[in-house]
Amino acid sequence: CFTGETVSSVRCDCGYQLAEAMRLIQREGRGVIVYLRQEGRGIGLLEKLKAYNLQDMGHDTVDANLLLNHPADARTYGSARAILADLGVDKLRLLTNNTDKIRQLQGHGSSLDIVCHVPMYPRWWGNDTPALLDDSPAAELSYSRHLVLQKNVMAEADLYLKTKAQRMGHMLSLDPTTLPLLRSPAH
Repeated sequence: CFTGETVSSVRCDCGYQLAEAMRLIQREGRGVIVYLRQEGRGIGLLEKLKAYNLQDMGHDTVDANLLLNHPADARTYGSARAILADLGVDKLRLLTNNTDKIRQLQGHGSSLDIVCHVPMYPRWWGNDTPALLDDSPAAELSYSRHLVLQKNVMAEADLYLKTKAQRMGHMLSLDPTTLPLLRSPAH
């Protein structure tokens, strides 16, 4: 999305997830990124900016969309399923935390076999988890735009991710014993 990938907004994880997906695919040596233009979970840039204003007033990302008369997540993934079919991809490991994405990709008579999902944990959550880290120069370059923010600023991103886990069913562990850097925003 524009706000996450272009201006590195901490109110979404699009920029981080794209950089992480490219890093993981590069490390694996193969993979496909299906890029769908679905700004603001499908509500568009202008409406997403309105939702940001509501978040400034204390609403979380889900309530902000609902207050604007949008669903919490308006995205659909039929075009992604068609793109994967056109590319001949019928079996994959899906980089996502989004249970709805998995359901939609496998639904509607799809023959797509998602053999597993690979969680997309924010890198700043995993300082003690070597599997989540890659300190190679290439990885550092990939992350530099998205993770140069101070940790106190990243608390806002953590709040967004907590909301996605708690209210939208995203598969993110919020256990502070396994993710020691999970912070609460300072208000």
